Amino acid sequence: MNFLARQERVRRALLERELEALLITHLPNARYLTGFTGSAGMALVTPEATYLIVDSRYLHQARAHVAAHVFPAEDTLERAVSDLLRRERLRRVGFEAERMSVARYEVFVSELGETVTWVPTRGVVEDVRLVKDAEEQNAIRRAVELVAEAFSEILIEIRPGVRERDLAVELEYRLRRAGAERLAFETIVASGERAALPHGVASEKRIGYNEFVVIDVGAVVGGYCSDMTRTVYVGTPDVRAREVYQTVLEAQLRCEREMRAGMSARAIDALTRDPITARGYGEFYGHATGHGIGLEVHEAPRLSRHNDAVVPAGAVVTVEPGIYLPEWGGVRIEDVVIVRESGGEILTPTPKELLVI
Repeated sequence: MNFLARQERVRRALLERELEALLITHLPNARYLTGFTGSAGMALVTPEATYLIVDSRYLHQARAHVAAHVFPAEDTLERAVSDLLRRERLRRVGFEAERMSVARYEVFVSELGETVTWVPTRGVVEDVRLVKDAEEQNAIRRAVELVAEAFSEILIEIRPGVRERDLAVELEYRLRRAGAERLAFETIVASGERAALPHGVASEKRIGYNEFVVIDVGAVVGGYCSDMTRTVYVGTPDVRAREVYQTVLEAQLRCEREMRAGMSARAIDALTRDPITARGYGEFYGHATGHGIGLEVHEAPRLSRHNDAVVPAGAVVTVEPGIYLPEWGGVRIEDVVIVRESGGEILTPTPKELLVI
């Protein structure tokens, strides 16, 4: 990973904002800039250097592996940061407004008083993270392929009488055995009426006959996430079930076919929302078309009707339209896609035609 190039882009953002430093408290952002994989630490970027502040638990690891000057915390991380700011005589310091707690902010104000002016910032590192380089794309690709393989293996386990939770456990076991570092999020297995819950995590419910089963799962490989949803039907689908499924599928395929770098997130969202609305299901499709994916399972850009931001080439996003009918069930189909100038490059290899079990 080219950490120095990433740091340089953040430094340019500091100059634009007339900041002497940026304090990074969000660990995924610290990892993106320095390579630090621990669970506690902060980074500080100045025009001249990048520092990683860690306690004794991570000192050896950081000195051996990160692309930053390591500053040890002998007491608390907050006190170490304060000492570093004093040493470097930094006065105008940006902080991640959406990531720093009020309690931590109050500690810094108490430590440094009026010697430091704290300037709230939003999205400085996230804007740099928006475009994934080749290494990042390959890591996401590996995570996607791991999920696809595990999903194909558990299809034989889907049948009436199986608990949603047992199906999720089997899927998670296969992912870990195949090399996943961890799950990207809590696995969703939602059947029957519960399939109308967009985030219906696996429950004690047993899969019934003649109902949809929505399975949404993600894995982390090399620090990067994947996210895939497939909906299968157990039994014999009736006309309504086939119509709902086909509506979602056609909307998803259209989006992946017509999306382009340079389109707004709102315009990409419309590629799935307009056809679903035209079929009369618009009120049952409440969430966004998709979201960025990388070191976090949900990151920029958000493919939403409320987002006018332009989606650049190299962004990696999910495309996941759905229809959710209360007291009946629901359908969602989700792929991971790299946004290209020529369209969407679909990473998810799993077939999407209605699978009847």
